[in-house]
Amino acid sequence: MSKLESKKVLVTGSTSGIGLAIAKTFAKQNSTVILNGLGTIAEIKTIMDDLSRQTSGKIFHYGADLTDPLAIEEMMKKIQEEVGDIDILINNAGVQHVEAIETFPVKKWDQIIALNLSAYFHTIRHAVGPMKEKGWGRIINIASTHGLVASPYKSAYVAAKHGVIGLTKVVALETGGQGVTCNAICPGWVLTPLVEAQIKEKAKKNNQNYEEATHEFLAEKHPSLAFVEPLHIAEMCLFLCSEAASQMTGSAVAMDGGWTAR
Repeated sequence: MSKLESKKVLVTGSTSGIGLAIAKTFAKQNSTVILNGLGTIAEIKTIMDDLSRQTSGKIFHYGADLTDPLAIEEMMKKIQEEVGDIDILINNAGVQHVEAIETFPVKKWDQIIALNLSAYFHTIRHAVGPMKEKGWGRIINIASTHGLVASPYKSAYVAAKHGVIGLTKVVALETGGQGVTCNAICPGWVLTPLVEAQIKEKAKKNNQNYEEATHEFLAEKHPSLAFVEPLHIAEMCLFLCSEAASQMTGSAVAMDGGWTAR
């Protein structure tokens, strides 16, 4: 029996990409997995059915708008009433916009800060009390290498991810000695649709093929010359919930192909 079989895991932004990989990894541990994310009714059903085939645990979905604090509060209350107290909270939902600061749309700034930072605060503040009462809990915030270093034209994203790491440290201090840990994972380049679009644009601009543009793109930041895989991040989440990581708290774990080693 998996030690996580009895645990209830909420993963935000888990209907695609990194979040879905995390959800699948915990489903395979037979945890109760609580999804949150966008999608049509049919798409969500397909995801839930797929996860259900991989687990003996239960699968739930709550589609709250995480830019709205009241919607988050309502979602967290519903989860507590219908599923029970959350044992493991994995904040992953996020959005990005790339533009020079003087023309950066204010609405985009507000959206990115709300989803990439404030939503993490709101889910944590609702989940952490029961964790402390039970004497066990794991909070994992998916930050970014951009929580450790900056890049131009990403003012809101970099600000939010730096904020996530600061929030992680504060929560770690406030939960110290109570069986609850809070850590951040800082991935480098993951081959998301946004990154793929950047590579295609680079190839077009420099008259390169996709492979050449990909190599140059990775070489600029990743000495490893390889992307971080969603499964790598999911497995790190699993490790941070293990007994071996019980004394890891307040950490910002870089998974960046050597980006921040330069």
